[in-house]
Amino acid sequence: MTEILDDSVRPLRMPDATDLIARTLAEDLGVTSSRLLDRVAHDVDLLMRDATTSAVVPPGAWFSGVVRAREACTVCGLPVVAQTWLLLGEAAGFEDPVEFHPLVAEGSRVEAGTAVGEVEGPAWTVLAGERSALDLLMILSGIATVTAKWQAEAGPDLKVVDTRKTLPGLRELSKYAVMVGGGTNHRKGLWDMVLVKDNHIRHAGGISAAVIAARDAFLGLEIEVEADTVEQAREAAAAGADFVLLDNMDDEMTAQAVKAVREIAERGGRAVSTEASGGITFDRLSGLALTGVDRVSTSALTLAQPVDFGLDEVDG
Repeated sequence: MTEILDDSVRPLRMPDATDLIARTLAEDLGVTSSRLLDRVAHDVDLLMRDATTSAVVPPGAWFSGVVRAREACTVCGLPVVAQTWLLLGEAAGFEDPVEFHPLVAEGSRVEAGTAVGEVEGPAWTVLAGERSALDLLMILSGIATVTAKWQAEAGPDLKVVDTRKTLPGLRELSKYAVMVGGGTNHRKGLWDMVLVKDNHIRHAGGISAAVIAARDAFLGLEIEVEADTVEQAREAAAAGADFVLLDNMDDEMTAQAVKAVREIAERGGRAVSTEASGGITFDRLSGLALTGVDRVSTSALTLAQPVDFGLDEVDG
């Protein structure tokens, strides 16, 4: 096997993807995910669900191949690929596992045609798991690739942040891919941060009332408040928000709001971060960096176009 080409990128800890992988494989095989997760009774008939492979490939056939990037990208999801084939092989009860060996480090930038991993194992397992493994690799690499591009354009002082706009069921892995691409995670969900938006403000009776209520209810959580105007940004900072989200502002208004928030923060002797959101495009990043805003958030990261990968068999 070829040695890993680039170990300069330190991989982040990947979230547990077992349930997601099982559901992905189950969808392709037309079974329940519990059938993939039952490690007590090995399901010898599971791979018969791949009608094509079981019909035309001899049961004892062996497969050796490489996973290759078909376009330039930032690679993300190699541990998921390995786990997909491992889980499928274990569920089917094959004594010989599929071995996947990465040839690049997670987070590496590669050119089109680069082999990112080698795979060896029973052909039935490799081919039955191919689509699931590559689909996850394609989606996560797409997110990491776009994130790396956006963060490079934003520069070192402006953080590019994701949102909760993710494909259902892919939240944790999508945010992992953002980190692999060099971006920053926003809140994971509704439970780990308070984000007061216009509907909340209306029901609470104003920005200050909303911040006070949130602080009383969840003392340990950071609070972010959405502001549509410079005056609302000023009010949110004065009320005690930790972050002020500057929503759908042009660059000029963003700069004014950032200045107003910083003046109040300095007066109060505490830090208040600013975040631009809404209508954020790649072309705006360099201009937004000049406004002094601390970070920009966009769904363009987690809803990125997948990167194309393929599995090519090679002579053993």
